[in-house]
Amino acid sequence: MDLGGLSLLVDIIEAGNLSRAAVRLGMSRANVSHRLNQFERQIGQQLLRRTTRQVEPTELGLRLYAHGRAIRQEAMAADESVDSLGQSLQGTVRLSVPSGYGQLQMSGWLTEFMRMHPGITLEVIFDNDIEDLMQGAVDFAVRVMTEPPESLVACKLGDVLYEACATPQFLAAHGHPDSLLALKRVPLITSALTGQKLRTAGMNGARPTELRIRPRLMSPNFHFLRDAVLQGLGVAVVPRYMVAAELASGALERLPLPPGSLDFLATRQYLLYMPSHYQTRAITTLIDFLREKAAAEGLRG
Repeated sequence: MDLGGLSLLVDIIEAGNLSRAAVRLGMSRANVSHRLNQFERQIGQQLLRRTTRQVEPTELGLRLYAHGRAIRQEAMAADESVDSLGQSLQGTVRLSVPSGYGQLQMSGWLTEFMRMHPGITLEVIFDNDIEDLMQGAVDFAVRVMTEPPESLVACKLGDVLYEACATPQFLAAHGHPDSLLALKRVPLITSALTGQKLRTAGMNGARPTELRIRPRLMSPNFHFLRDAVLQGLGVAVVPRYMVAAELASGALERLPLPPGSLDFLATRQYLLYMPSHYQTRAITTLIDFLREKAAAEGLRG
């Protein structure tokens, strides 16, 4: 069997279509299509069903893909064993982390990891998109979401809980809201997604409770929201990690809401990677390190 053709099949299936595979391989789409046709003629059966936008492997195509992926990963593991013989941990790891959580919580972890492993190079993207992982631009990603995509391997790092808080000066002037309903009486600072959730903020028996809370300031940038609440512009409803230091120092004060009032806003942190992506020793070492750090911080569920 043509191992080059088998490797090409793996590249096409993982890319999702011929055009993306061509870009990854530095080839023309016509060349990729020609080589795939040659491989299928050699096998004597169709391996992929083509459409204008994507490819779908046949039953035989899926079987050969599994074999090709295993062969590729074994070859990469062998190369890594030879390259790392007698050397400290080496290699480059590309990862994507959320802009807020990544900068506030993970920056210190990543710098500590680099001090521990000077031979490893990190390429860190601060982004909230999942496409860089799906397209193979990064080795793994950390994301905040309710449930991870089924197509990805997901390691739960922990729950993301929310806080309602404001400066002591603001609360002294405007009172201390003690319920979700009371948030309608104060200028609210939060993200658009959280604002949508606050519109239907709880359950009254079997019926949703429509609070129709309209935030005064909304942004996907939690750093901006935190700065706004520190300037006394209103009450913030934001992830706990964004304001933990300010709450501890007294710069911000937690609202006296009943316990569990904001539980419906909670999401989770996941470490995600493609099941087909080969994990080098550098990648697995960093993944294990981040999971240990999250556990030590009490973030893992």
